[in-house]
Amino acid sequence: QVQLVESGGGLVQAGGSLRLSCTASVNIFSFNAMGWYRQAPGKQRELVAAITNGGTTNYAGSVKGRFTISRDNARNTVYLQMNSLKPEDTAVYYCNAKSTPTYRILTGNNDYWGQGTQVTVSS
Repeated sequence: QVQLVESGGGLVQAGGSLRLSCTASVNIFSFNAMGWYRQAPGKQRELVAAITNGGTTNYAGSVKGRFTISRDNARNTVYLQMNSLKPEDTAVYYCNAKSTPTYRILTGNNDYWGQGTQVTVSS
């Protein structure tokens, strides 16, 4: 089974930085895109940042200019560099990967989720 393993969450003060990592158990060319979502208690999960297998990125307006998503194909890993963190960034952050059509046919699954990593930003 495909696994996405996140790391790098923690507790930081406002204005601080964290780097999240998501490592896949398969070659990330199995996926059209990978990204990061976050979910705070009582709120819906929202897209934070995404990167396609062609390198195109997009960001939620609330994080644009502060967060950077990148990937390392050799390590089957995507990263989320988070700078200038704010208390409203506090959430569980989840890695997501969306299958290519070929991989979807092979596995029967359209996308995968990591277990989540907690990010807490104190005032």
